[in-house]
Amino acid sequence: MSEPGEPLEPVEIPYAALSSEALRGVIEAFVLREGTDYGEREFTLAQKGAQILAQLHRGEARILYDPASETVTIDIAARSRT
Repeated sequence: MSEPGEPLEPVEIPYAALSSEALRGVIEAFVLREGTDYGEREFTLAQKGAQILAQLHRGEARILYDPASETVTIDIAARSRT
């Protein structure tokens, strides 16, 4: 337990614990927030979402909840663009 005034650490949320609708919403929000510059090749929202989902399945990405800001994001271990 943290002391008052101490920053709270982000909490990992297992993607499998989310409903399919919630998971889709988290992925879409992340992709839209991330921007549109994917290098030489552009991807649709659905394509990028599928890539993120695959990274979650492989353990290359994880969903984090930040209690300080009350926000959710996706942390990607390898930020390579394919």
